[in-house]
Amino acid sequence: MRLPSSFSVVISVVLMLTSLPGIAQSTTSATPRKDASAVPASSSADQPARWSEAKANAWYEKQPWPVGADYIPRDAINQLEMWQAATFNPQEIDQELGWAQAIGMNTMRVFLHDLLWQQDPAGFQQRINTFLTIANRHKIRPVFVLFDSCWEPYPKLGPQHPPIPGVHNSGWVQGPGMTALADPTQYPRLEGYVKGVVGAFANDPRILAWDLWNEPDNGNDDSYGKVQSEKGKNGLVAELLPQVYAWARSQHPIQPLTSGVFYGNWNDFSKLKPVQKIQIGESDILSFHNYNWPENFEKHIVQLQTYHRPIFCTEYMARGAGSTFDTVLPIAMKYRVAAINWGLVNGKTQTNLPWDSWQRPYVLEKPTVWFHDVFYPDGKPYRQHEVDLIRQLTRETNGQPQ
Repeated sequence: MRLPSSFSVVISVVLMLTSLPGIAQSTTSATPRKDASAVPASSSADQPARWSEAKANAWYEKQPWPVGADYIPRDAINQLEMWQAATFNPQEIDQELGWAQAIGMNTMRVFLHDLLWQQDPAGFQQRINTFLTIANRHKIRPVFVLFDSCWEPYPKLGPQHPPIPGVHNSGWVQGPGMTALADPTQYPRLEGYVKGVVGAFANDPRILAWDLWNEPDNGNDDSYGKVQSEKGKNGLVAELLPQVYAWARSQHPIQPLTSGVFYGNWNDFSKLKPVQKIQIGESDILSFHNYNWPENFEKHIVQLQTYHRPIFCTEYMARGAGSTFDTVLPIAMKYRVAAINWGLVNGKTQTNLPWDSWQRPYVLEKPTVWFHDVFYPDGKPYRQHEVDLIRQLTRETNGQPQ
């Protein structure tokens, strides 16, 4: 999730409205291992161990090639609206996951939120189970995201504001929000959320993996950066993230844990930023985000191969930035890297609009091409060639969708 370079105008509008990354080469690969050996052990005698390279690769060899999208229903502006009881829409989810299944997709990356667990843990757990039942019917195994450092830092339960006209992803919220992140007395609540959700589904084969924190070191520098830097957000995240891994791992999930890196070079562990060292050093499988040109996408795959673990790209495909299905998906297939693009169905998130819509909202004109998303709200493909390509490549690798 990339953030815009200017935000002041949009903040004013929001206030008025609201009162708004293949498996790594096998362990016999010729890729040098010098950096992988620098990754420190992450387990201790009193906590479960991180998966070994052998276990992670053996697990991935048993999986079909994961291909899917970062998913939110078309009538939800953010995670809260997707999951709250008043707006949870199983019928819509069933329809949209049917469209995904028909083109060969077999996974979805889906964001949860700690406030939902605080609000109604039993009800939230039941709705997650309902989602899994629907997804399983469509042969889709989700990657669930527990926390997220992108966009609005002060989430609130209840009705969510409508989309800001012409603006990309104008209602997405962080979790935990800055209030909880800056208040250690709330950490037991966050621990309860992680252990509660992961523990409830730790042995559920319908889940593919747990993505513990989306872009944890994304400081929203060009939007809410001043607010968050004053509170020391990045330092707080760096202290909390290892605990999140430990909380999740304490539930002994059969699914792997990950958190995706999204900037810089990753082949030299010693030169990584502190949060990146946690992500790569603690993850069972490695994940990354890339909205760049295909040659950059491939370069980052090669960098991550030095760690000899399965690789998931959990965000890609921004047509206007050079990341397209046509150019990137064949590379992911070549390396058997899991490929999860941002956006399935165009809806209230408005992620068909480009990032620069935060500076100049697309109200009087439409963008030349859609930025993200695959389908119109009625299920018609935005571009038939793209869905044909997804269907072709997944069929070549995984066989005919059932």
